[in-house]
Amino acid sequence: MVQRRRAQLDEHLTGPFDRIWRLLITENLGPPVLVDSYRLHGRGTLPGMTAQELERLGEELGLDVVGAARAEPYTETEHHIRERRARGLFADMRFTMAQPEVSCHPETLLPNARTVVSAALCYYGPGPEPGPGEGRLPRYTWSDHYAELREKLDRLGAALGGEYRVLVDANQHVDREGAARAGVGFYGKNTLLITKRFGSWVVLGTLVTDVEIEPTPPLELDCGSCRLCIDACPTGALDEPGTLDATLCLSYWTQSPEPIPEEMRAPLEDRVYGCDICQDVCPWNRGVEKRRAGEETRGEPVVSLADWLTSDADELARHYDRLYVPRNDGRYLQRNAIVALGNTGTAEQLELLDGLEDEHAAWARTRIEERG
Repeated sequence: MVQRRRAQLDEHLTGPFDRIWRLLITENLGPPVLVDSYRLHGRGTLPGMTAQELERLGEELGLDVVGAARAEPYTETEHHIRERRARGLFADMRFTMAQPEVSCHPETLLPNARTVVSAALCYYGPGPEPGPGEGRLPRYTWSDHYAELREKLDRLGAALGGEYRVLVDANQHVDREGAARAGVGFYGKNTLLITKRFGSWVVLGTLVTDVEIEPTPPLELDCGSCRLCIDACPTGALDEPGTLDATLCLSYWTQSPEPIPEEMRAPLEDRVYGCDICQDVCPWNRGVEKRRAGEETRGEPVVSLADWLTSDADELARHYDRLYVPRNDGRYLQRNAIVALGNTGTAEQLELLDGLEDEHAAWARTRIEERG
């Protein structure tokens, strides 16, 4: 989360659209005089911006999709969070579900908040399939796209002027709801936000500002009769369309401090963190790979299971500090690698389990021995 005050009074104030500030220089006046014409009218924040201007500014800053909505409570979302939490569907996850009285009230996140600007940054890129002895990472973790989005939203806030607050991957705001209201995308049956051009291969971020920006309308789209993500989920975590049961979600279990249930281990296959199954099969995600086929692979698509299992746990956690790891303890990543090894490893790799006595190692050893 980044919070900034007003932009500095320098040459950057003649930024996008050149419609707010003017430097008046007259030969006999000496130094340049900076004039804020709106302050003459008692305006404490910058004037309103149209949706078209916001879109143009977002494009200049490298944001793939951007939209705006009024800073108003997410009443229905708050109700859904409380209802699903009561049903136990979040397991022990906290994040934005922990305090819906905060995360569903963007109007409280900044004094005089007027607008919630939502932005999406596509993270899809080409990458290899895991080979023997390798584990799979979900695409969003290959590099720190959240840091890139945070920096671009901070630049957007500075360009808008006024007071603003940037929230990216933060517990204080339900980014998907803000993005849906702003027309950045729509909710899919897999609970992810789906954009028209980039599908769900996006990270989301939010900028709350006291600048008045014309709202962009929500998308009148949904998944229709498609249920590919529901049918593809190997554990039935999406059997109630639009609702995720975290207790059945593979991604959740790779991030849980609790032991991975035995019935969840085989479906993990070679995954050492997260899961992209419901995104891989989504029709809205087709075509992105063709548009990005010429790009170089960014970050780390696959990892060496042997390296993970032989690394110092603290060093492993530091190397992957962009990931959520319980208690920042690298032993949870090594637990995931043990399960992946049990699903894909060979007899020659059994020695990687030497000295490991927990239930995951015993399970993995048995699986490898059964395959011969």
